[in-house]
Amino acid sequence: MVILGGGESGVGAALLAKLNGYDVFVSDSSLLQPKYKTELLAHNIEFEEGQHSAGKILQADEVMKSPGISEKNEMVVQVRKKNIPVVSEVELAYRYKGDSRIVGITGSNGKSTTTAMTYHIFRHAGYDCALVGNIGYSFAKEVAESPRQWYVAEISSFQLDDIRDFKADVAILTNITEDHLDRYEYKFENYIRSKFRIVMNQGPNDSFIYCEDDPVTKQYVDNYTHHTNPLPITMFNEPKKGGFIRNGQMTLVTGSEKMQMSIYDFALKGIHNQYNTMAASLAAATVGIRKEKIREAIQSFEALEHRMEYVATVRGIEFINDSKATNVNSVWFALETMTKPTILILGGVDKGNDYSLIRDLVKEKVKAIVCMGVDNRKLHEAFKNDVPVMVDTRSAQEAVQASFHFANKGDVVLLSPACASFDLFKNYEDRGRQFKEAVRDL
Repeated sequence: MVILGGGESGVGAALLAKLNGYDVFVSDSSLLQPKYKTELLAHNIEFEEGQHSAGKILQADEVMKSPGISEKNEMVVQVRKKNIPVVSEVELAYRYKGDSRIVGITGSNGKSTTTAMTYHIFRHAGYDCALVGNIGYSFAKEVAESPRQWYVAEISSFQLDDIRDFKADVAILTNITEDHLDRYEYKFENYIRSKFRIVMNQGPNDSFIYCEDDPVTKQYVDNYTHHTNPLPITMFNEPKKGGFIRNGQMTLVTGSEKMQMSIYDFALKGIHNQYNTMAASLAAATVGIRKEKIREAIQSFEALEHRMEYVATVRGIEFINDSKATNVNSVWFALETMTKPTILILGGVDKGNDYSLIRDLVKEKVKAIVCMGVDNRKLHEAFKNDVPVMVDTRSAQEAVQASFHFANKGDVVLLSPACASFDLFKNYEDRGRQFKEAVRDL
């Protein structure tokens, strides 16, 4: 087996494949991080870095492609041309998980929060479980080194693209908005199809939790849910099975069981987090976790780093790190919760964003936009008539200082970039941490 990509998922897949008797070769066009190189050497796994050796790769019986590698990558094109089977890391993990069960969470927004909260509820209830997948921990590595009865897995569309047999016992689709269109030939339909692969192999004993209030999901859901047990969540009606919020009360119905809880007891605030909390709670109720345990867990859950994370208040100005907001819809959710005048830091690698989605909120709540990126032309074109002040910056430090300059006591500085981070940073975590450091240096 050839593993393309020597990061977290690639190395995890290599360890699992080696453990199960595969002849493994890892190939990465970039240099490997020292910790991953050390792991491969310790397990006697052959690898190369800084190149792809076509002669060796194209002899593979099967290729595991890391999710960050595009279909347009020259090596991937050659692999596809030769009809060599390609799988994702979650597919490989599924192959060797044994009797373990999976809660699989996907969606354009809210999937990390929903995944972390689901895991928190399961752990609080005493379940033997692991947090894996797109949230930053290799699913395959966990299966190889520390098998559990349950895996709570955040799964990206890129990981779903290369599944064959993978099945989640409980699948959650938080929502679908335009994202990653650069990877889907700029066709929204391709991305939608990819997201619904989460239910592809489900049967009548499996559950599918989805947001009935999300217009895209609602439009397509009937095309994909013939085999599974659908459980909608909503704020606009009362389904016989699923979850709903009415008059400040969350109600979960799974068969004969019913649970109710006030939304004012939720640890996370904001309408989008009410949906996330409902989805995670319903997943827990579906597998039989007691309502007292669900209630206790969602009251004690803490927000994720880089997701609407409070950083500091400096001279009466509040700083919030929402670096994980890598698409326009995430920024909409962030702005929707703002109650004070806002200086918004936007920018990075544009993935085909439609900024008109946040124009009304920007006009209503934003007093200045600080662009933080290499190429900010699209942002200027989108918002030049909507805010009195727009400036360009090329680092987190510059962006924070500019925002501080424009802000008055009682204002909020919100880093919610709507873009990928790879022009100036390693990833969204690096961007968020540099932002926090710059705030602390004020």
